[in-house]
Amino acid sequence: MNNKNSFIVGIISDTHGRLSDSAVTALAGSKLIIHAGDIGEPAVLEKLKIIAPVFPVKGNMDKGAWTHEIPDSEIVNEGAVSLYILHDVSRIDLDPAASGFSAVIFGHTHRPSIERQNGVLFINPGSATQPRSNYPPSVVLLKVTDKLLKAQLVAL
Repeated sequence: MNNKNSFIVGIISDTHGRLSDSAVTALAGSKLIIHAGDIGEPAVLEKLKIIAPVFPVKGNMDKGAWTHEIPDSEIVNEGAVSLYILHDVSRIDLDPAASGFSAVIFGHTHRPSIERQNGVLFINPGSATQPRSNYPPSVVLLKVTDKLLKAQLVAL
């Protein structure tokens, strides 16, 4: 990418303790990585941190002492964009558009989706290890250029 205001945010969710080589390869080159919950094991985050800084949120299956420092939701401001991250989008307790968020990133359903609502991009990368409804394992690469967001689903 030639634009100095352009970068990639890697988005992964629902790894449930496993991180495939294909997920690592897909996320290589990310400026930062968001894990939208159901991490499963702290080793997953350690492997992701080798690629780029990681911003995880706790999923409903993330239990135990290792999860105490992981928030239920997170706000990441990078460049000109503001991202709101939580595991289960049905638990959102704010209006993302009114709050000035560029995107809401979530997981939980194991079904990938990328859609715009009221000017806010809603991104679910699906599950990197346990997809449902005949979807392949997947991650999302979010290209950020100034305030423009372009999400690409990557099948693993």
